[in-house]
This record gives sequence, C-alpha cells and structure tokens, in this order.
Amino acid sequence: MATVLKIEDLHKSFKTGFLLRKKKILKGISLTVEEGQIFGYLGPNGAGKTTTLKCILGLLFPEKGKIELFGLPHLSLRAKERIGFLPENPYFYEHLTASEFLNFYGELSLKKKKDIAARVKELLHLVGLEPWANMPLRKFSRGMLQRIGFAQSLFNEPSLVLLDEPLGGLDPLGRKEMRDIIARLKQEGKTVFLSSHILQDIEMICDRVAIIINGQIHSQGTLHDLVSEKILFTEIILSGLKSNELKSLGERFSYLGEKTLLKVFEEDKIDTIIDLVQKKNGKIHSLIPRTQTLEDLFVGMVKKG
Repeated sequence: MATVLKIEDLHKSFKTGFLLRKKKILKGISLTVEEGQIFGYLGPNGAGKTTTLKCILGLLFPEKGKIELFGLPHLSLRAKERIGFLPENPYFYEHLTASEFLNFYGELSLKKKKDIAARVKELLHLVGLEPWANMPLRKFSRGMLQRIGFAQSLFNEPSLVLLDEPLGGLDPLGRKEMRDIIARLKQEGKTVFLSSHILQDIEMICDRVAIIINGQIHSQGTLHDLVSEKILFTEIILSGLKSNELKSLGERFSYLGEKTLLKVFEEDKIDTIIDLVQKKNGKIHSLIPRTQTLEDLFVGMVKKG
C-alpha cells in the first residue's frame, strides 16, 4: 500500500505576547497515512491540529521536520495538484450563488467549460445543495456553507482530501450525510485526512487515528489497537425492585421513570441480580456489557496532559 502522507519530527513555534517569546505548538509530530485510508486526527482545541494541516499545505513553514505528499516534497506543484482542502472557517464570496462559486473554482483549475458545468452539477448533488444552486451564499446557514466548502475541496477530484473540522455546524442529519460522503470517497479509492474533536464521528468512520495533545502525538493506530475490548462494566436496565435492594449490587444507579439503570462493575454480581429480579417478579429490559470507547481513551489522555 502506497504512502500518501508522511510527516517526520515536525516542529512549529509562534512568537506571542509583547516580548515576542516563542511558544511551541508542534513538538515533534510524526505520522504516516496510507492510500485509501480515512485517517482521524483527534485532539482538543488548541492541540495543534490546524497548525499541522497548514504546515502540510505550505501555508506555514515549520522550523524543523519533513513532510512528503505522494513521495514528493509537500511544496511541489505535482503534489499540491492532487490534494483538496476544507478549512475550519472557510471564507466565501457571499454575493456569488452556489453554482457561481463552484464555477469560479472550476475556472481556477483550468478545466473546460462543459466539464466545469457537469462537475458543478455533480458536486451540488453530492452535498445535497442542488435545490439551492442559485441562492446567494450570504443566505446560506453555517451548515450549508460547510457543505459548499466541502464540494469546493473535491472539485479537482483530489487523491488526498484534507478536512479541518468538516462536521462543525451541522445538525445530526447533516453530519450523517457528510459521513456517508466521506465513506464514499474511501470507496472511490481516495484518502481522507480528517481533523476533528467530535469523537463519535471519528470512531464511526476512521480506519486509523492519531491523538494529539499539547503539540505531541500521544497515541496512534487502528481503533482496534488503541481501544481495549475488556468489559469495563455491565449496564442493566430493570424494573420491579426497590432502591435499597440494589445498593450493594451496583456502584452507581439512576432512575428512568419506573425503570432503574444499574452499572455493575463486578461480573459475579450479574447472576445475583438476575436471580433477585426473578424472585421479586421484576423485569430486565436490557443487559449490555460496556467496553472501552475512544472517548474513554481520549479523556484519559487529556487529563494526563
């Protein structure tokens, strides 16, 4: 499998404050993204995600380190013509309609007019904006602007798509649709580098993940490698028992109307609960073992700093 993006020992600092003291943002970032992967770049706000992306694109210049795209120096035109990019806060010419906006980017890519028209129509359909093709961008919601920005990033049919918080500002339905589009890009053989702090989306679609905290990568690999399958506790929803009958069986419990949610951390107590429910003519509505999630891993790393 070919390597699409390779970063080795990347360092970047900015001068801040009245005395212009250097503040280290990236402190030796190294990662590799293979062809056809959806790679999740996960970290809290201020961790260095956007700075990494800007270094990859050549918008910022690191003090130290090496970046390669498709085996080429990242600043080479041959490498750049094969990438698409959606920034976290894209800027748009608000007087243009959605079609005019995409047509403008098509002309920048030096495509033929008939090819541009077909591509504009295809992309508007892909991101669900066909009905608003002739609406000025100033009337678009934040979620709609995010979609048109995503369409723009795909105009040149890139091999590598760099997305900085692409699901921000979208409602749950919009996020699902965008996840589906990203998954479709993978099916077409494209590679996606997805920067985000939305754990659920990363966990649902990414093949590999790197977690960056305070400018350093603390962990990277497949979700299977990173997240333990060990059962942390068993979640039981039951009814027909009084609270004092459950106190010794679960460390924490809460009430859901007539039902009780019980978290059982000791496996040998599960059979005791089942026997008790049967004896009291109660009812078990669900019994679900809970394993470690990406959120558990991420929160633990953030707390450690």
